[in-house]
Amino acid sequence: MVRVMNGLYALKPWYAARLGGLRQTLVTHRVPPAALTIGGVAFGALAGVGLAVLPAGPVAAATVGLLLAARLACANLDGGVARDSGRSTRFGTVVNELGDRLAEFAVLAGALALAPPAVVGLTALAATAPSWVSLAGAAAGAARVQGGPVGKTERCLILVAIAATGWATPLLLVLAAGSALTAAMRLRRVHSLLARQS
Repeated sequence: MVRVMNGLYALKPWYAARLGGLRQTLVTHRVPPAALTIGGVAFGALAGVGLAVLPAGPVAAATVGLLLAARLACANLDGGVARDSGRSTRFGTVVNELGDRLAEFAVLAGALALAPPAVVGLTALAATAPSWVSLAGAAAGAARVQGGPVGKTERCLILVAIAATGWATPLLLVLAAGSALTAAMRLRRVHSLLARQS
């Protein structure tokens, strides 16, 4: 169950280690963490544009995939750069969370060209649910719960699959259902963590 819950999030330490050299370069050149957060939103928006305008196929999948990989890298680097440079603040954490949500909404907006607005809207709401559950749990005093089965990385992979196949509506519904399942699993985990503290 733990492995399923973690999903691809279990690879985060490995991924962060791969970005270590770049993170140190950014710290050395005093790149503001907020610039990386903004970069993540911009890459998400560009991925949304690619999803909307590129014909489904390998080129669209590669383009959207690379842009989403850059978006995920920014999401990983902004907090790391803030911590390593001694510029981590509580408000920076808020900006980081808002940036993650905006980046996700930006790429999903591209799906409006491929699927009914109601499906895209439902997916956008469902995609944010896992994060809201985790943040609510953390606000109540639990350790922040992360991971899948359909976390941020898995959602990006589904969007790449949409770019590759053009099957927007069914895959968006998979993304929405998987996000709802992830939120429910995180909620159960949060309940368990809080129950241990009482």
